[in-house]
Amino acid sequence: MCLEVTDPAVPTTHEVLYQSVIAFVLLFGLARLLGKRQIAQLSFFDYIVGITIGNIAASWSLDEVKTRHAVITLAIWALLSLLVAWVQRKSYRARLLLDGRPTVVIENGQVLEDNLRKVHLSIEELMLLLREKDVFKLADVEYAVLELNGKLSVMKKTDRQPVTPKDAGVPVLAESAPRLVIIDGHVMERSLAQCGLTKEWLFGEIQKLGARGFEDVFVAQVDSHGNVYADLYHDRRKEPEIPAKALLAASLKKMQADLETFALETQNAEAKRSYADMAQQLQQIANRLSPYLKD
Repeated sequence: MCLEVTDPAVPTTHEVLYQSVIAFVLLFGLARLLGKRQIAQLSFFDYIVGITIGNIAASWSLDEVKTRHAVITLAIWALLSLLVAWVQRKSYRARLLLDGRPTVVIENGQVLEDNLRKVHLSIEELMLLLREKDVFKLADVEYAVLELNGKLSVMKKTDRQPVTPKDAGVPVLAESAPRLVIIDGHVMERSLAQCGLTKEWLFGEIQKLGARGFEDVFVAQVDSHGNVYADLYHDRRKEPEIPAKALLAASLKKMQADLETFALETQNAEAKRSYADMAQQLQQIANRLSPYLKD
C-alpha cells in the first residue's frame, strides 16, 4: 500500500487562499498609505517600487514565504518609498537626483539632436509623440519638452495656435464645473442642492428631453448655466413626444421651483415675500388643474 506524501515546501490550497487574502488587504492598505498618484505622473522609481511590492505579494501568496518575513519586507519597501517621497518634497537637489530634469527637445522651432540622443529618443518616436498632441508638422512647433513621466509637452508657434474668444474680443460667461444630478435613475440630491436647484425643476427638464420619470434617465448633468444633458435608457428620445397636458403640468412645476429658488437667493425682503407668494399661488393653480391635466 502506497501513501501519497505531500511536499512540505509546497503551500496547500488553504494556505494559498488565506495568504492571498491577507496580501490583498495589506496591498490595499499600502496603496492608501502611499497616496493617490496618477499613472501618467509616476516616475521610474515609483514604477519599480510598484512592481517590486506586487512581486513580493505574489510570492507570498504562492511560494513558501513566511508571513512574518513577507510583512516585514513589504513594510520596509513602503517605508522607504515614503521616505524617498518625503525627501523629494523637502529637497530640490534630491528631486533632481532622483527624478532628473525635463529635457527640451525642440527650442525656437529647432530640433535639438543632442538632447534627443541623451534621452534615447529617435526622430520617429518624437514625431509619434507630436502626433499624439495633434501636431503633424515640425514647422508648427515653437517649444517641446520631454517630461519626467515620458509625456511630451508642446507649445505651438503663435500663428499656429487656435483663436480663443478672448483673442476675437467675444465676451463669454464664466463657467464652473458641471455636476451629475442623476445616476442610474437616482437623483443626487446633495449635488442638486449645491447647484441651487430642486427636484421639481429637474423633473420638468428631463420630461422635456423625453423621460417620463427619473427612473428613465441613465445619467444627467447640469452645467453652471442651468442647461441639462440627459442620457435616457432604451433610447426613449425616439418615442412619441410628451402630451401637451403633461408638458403643461411639468412647466407649472418648473415655474414654481424657479420662484422658490429666486426667493432663497435674493437678499431683498420684499422680493423674497413676492416670490414666495407667487410660488404659493402657482402651487394652488397647479393643484386645481391637476385633475384636468392627467391623461
